[in-house]
Amino acid sequence: MLNLIARDSYLEPYTLEIDGRYRYFLQREKELTKNGRQTLSSFASGYLYFGLHRTSTGWCFREWAPNAKKIVLVGDFSNWEERPEYELKALPGGVWERRLPRKALVHGQHYKMKVYWDGGCGERIPAWTRRVVQDEETKIFSAQVWCPEEEYKFKHTKFTPKTAPLLIYECHIGMAQEEEKVGSYKEFQEKILPRIVADGYNCIQIMAIQEHPYYGSFGYHVSNFFAPSSRFGTPEELKELIDTAHGMGLAVIMDLVHSHAVKNELEGLGLLDGDPAQYFHSGERRIHSAWDSLCFDYGKNQVVHFLLSNCKYWLEEFKFDGFRFDGVTSMIYYSHGLGEAFCNYGDYFNGHQDGDAICYLTLANRLIHEVNPKAITIAEEVSGMPGLAAPIEDGGYGFDYRMAMNVPDYWIKVIKECRDEDWKPSSIFWELTNRRKDEKTISYAESHDQALVGDKTIIFRLIDADMYWHFKRGDETGTVTRGIALHKMIRLITLATINGGYLNFMGNEFGHPEWIDFPREGNGWSHKYARRQWSLVDNPDYFYTVLGEFDKEMTKIIGGAKNFQERPVKEIWHNDGDQVLAFSRRDLIFVFNFHPTRSFTDYGLLVPEGDYSIVMSSDNERFGGYGLVDETQTHFTQYDKLHARRKKGWLQLYLPARTALVLKKNRKNSK
Repeated sequence: MLNLIARDSYLEPYTLEIDGRYRYFLQREKELTKNGRQTLSSFASGYLYFGLHRTSTGWCFREWAPNAKKIVLVGDFSNWEERPEYELKALPGGVWERRLPRKALVHGQHYKMKVYWDGGCGERIPAWTRRVVQDEETKIFSAQVWCPEEEYKFKHTKFTPKTAPLLIYECHIGMAQEEEKVGSYKEFQEKILPRIVADGYNCIQIMAIQEHPYYGSFGYHVSNFFAPSSRFGTPEELKELIDTAHGMGLAVIMDLVHSHAVKNELEGLGLLDGDPAQYFHSGERRIHSAWDSLCFDYGKNQVVHFLLSNCKYWLEEFKFDGFRFDGVTSMIYYSHGLGEAFCNYGDYFNGHQDGDAICYLTLANRLIHEVNPKAITIAEEVSGMPGLAAPIEDGGYGFDYRMAMNVPDYWIKVIKECRDEDWKPSSIFWELTNRRKDEKTISYAESHDQALVGDKTIIFRLIDADMYWHFKRGDETGTVTRGIALHKMIRLITLATINGGYLNFMGNEFGHPEWIDFPREGNGWSHKYARRQWSLVDNPDYFYTVLGEFDKEMTKIIGGAKNFQERPVKEIWHNDGDQVLAFSRRDLIFVFNFHPTRSFTDYGLLVPEGDYSIVMSSDNERFGGYGLVDETQTHFTQYDKLHARRKKGWLQLYLPARTALVLKKNRKNSK
């Protein structure tokens, strides 16, 4: 029996399905590795063969286009005209090749393929190209010959990510600057990386790296999978950013989009060789109805080769430390997860799952960890599919983590639907700790999704218009003080209950006041809302500073706690009437009083005997509170003969309304 099933007896009725998908993975892996005669990493090296490469004698260009009848390279070098010397030769297996002398191409030139097929032709950007640029005047995208004289040499070649716990700062290069423009890799490296390190995060998750024709897609409608977006700078500048981050102790993971591709035919893979199903499904399965994009056919070995090679390319060429796989739910269900409730285990094994997509994800995890055993993989998946973050040999998919996507949804629901008096600590604790024990998760209060136009961040749901008029210190309203208090408590309890990692989207840590709205026709192509206003958190006159300081302190405490991930979350007490919750993680005790008006004196909690110090109070004036808690006082447990045999006593605390405390047991009494 597979360990996944052995650990969860409720999966036993689905043994055949789970065992079947594992055996199918083994079969595909065996096929791709030629019965084990080569590694999966060797198979996934297509980027070294396809595309444009400079050789010892000149240039070599190759493309997989089985439906093509003729292919000619056109570009600056040919005045965009077809010339015989640039025509490709057909090789077996649908591969086309052209070898050229050194003088035929020059670094920086623009080019495309002119592809002919039965019934038509068109200019296309090669699927494997590593550099795509857009003409500022015509807005037309082209591939670019990219072969600088000096390749970037990485300085930090032995970097190992810190993953206990994993504290992720989700970010977007283009909108990371305060100026109303598209930011660059270089600016992010110089201005933003130091902020992230100072804020206590140990990992950055970069969005929108793969080239995408529409900036407003947030990078999720990818056209060129091997090309880092040129709107942010050059490939060398991206490499330098990653290398610099490593030197600062930051892991760098990439938001990887393999769940679908942009429909564009001129820029993307939509009709590369005249066959709509070259990379994608045919018929009704080709188009993703909700995203208006194209769905990969993971049953084709050539498609798996393309996507696995893409994984290895970003790991090897740019030294990324792993990936957050976007849209996993969309991949593994024929319905893309749309309109399904996923109420019980039967919904995960009812025959509506795409076995080829599941196999691809498993192969991708096998490959990634073969290339880099320390790599980080995260699944963005909303259905709760069992086994996503379980080892492959146990019957799982092999991801290291899964996103706890129920958590932000829960916070939205509570804020929208519950009066403050009705917030139930028991419900909060259950929602934050309700997860599979054998799978690690990435918890988060909000991500970029909640910051987009049409939605609201937590700070805006709590404070709304008062952020514009009363967020200056000394001018706050009751709405502002409530929002600040709850913003801190929500983030601390989400972070304190993690069982893998925590994620924050840039700017949300200090309550960035505006939504994200990328330049588009509807807003006059403005960048006003596609930026981050760092000057707000830098200005001590406003409450953004105190929120930023609180976030920095809580990441410092939890990120600095030794073996934090190995510390079980143990509930000490909850009382929904008082709206008080307390839990421990070994020598750290977290206490929350969510009550909007009631403060408690000498509130008793039964904890291991000893003395405790307050290491953090959300009511500290430094964090925008009232300073009602004496943080210099040492708290000693009171003896109770009923609990003496268990070596427990009563810790009596003053708990102001809407306040969270973190206490630490002094080491001399720790066990």
